[in-house]
Amino acid sequence: MKARVLIVDDHPIFRMGMAELLNQEEDFIVCGLAEDINSARRAIAEHSPDLLIVDITLAGDNGLDLVKELTAGKKYLPILVLSMHDEQVWAERAIRAGARGYIMKKEASDHVISALRNIQIGRIHVSSEIMARLLDRLQARPSLAVSPSIDLLTDRELEVFRLIGAGLSTREIAERMKLGVKTIGTYRDRVKQKLGLKSAAELVRRAVLWTEQEFFDPPDLEGG
Repeated sequence: MKARVLIVDDHPIFRMGMAELLNQEEDFIVCGLAEDINSARRAIAEHSPDLLIVDITLAGDNGLDLVKELTAGKKYLPILVLSMHDEQVWAERAIRAGARGYIMKKEASDHVISALRNIQIGRIHVSSEIMARLLDRLQARPSLAVSPSIDLLTDRELEVFRLIGAGLSTREIAERMKLGVKTIGTYRDRVKQKLGLKSAAELVRRAVLWTEQEFFDPPDLEGG
């Protein structure tokens, strides 16, 4: 029987392209599509997927919140995080949240099939560089692959930092994350403190520069 895959991503064209790619395989079939956490919950209840593909940036949500929610439940559901965001920052966070694999979207057409097959049988699928870093952490050796200052941020703080870099105001971030304005202000203060920044202007400049580094060409989903 084919493994049933649910795709959770807020870009319709990407969802369609990924579904077409997976449906060409003999061992996979896409059973549903979702754009945010609420629609993902409904699709999971309706379709009972065997595997999940989840983006970090969803429509008004953070995909890692969905990963944490699902892995905290009783039913085991292998999750592959497939995102545009730099694996050097997000891959280890995704694994800690409970995902079984992490792939950047620019590599999707080459690696997503093997990644799904790996996590389906219980393996962890990340790049060799990220795996080496995870092993270093396990052996209590310092990581050489990520900025220690950024690594100090919690998932929520990093999300606020990313949205600041995307040009959103405190109120817009609060609406996006479904949190209070004062709460976002507290996160901003914590980020400034952890990154050693003295002013709001320094925070914005640092966030914009960091966010710009995450941009790259869109992936090719035609396969081949």
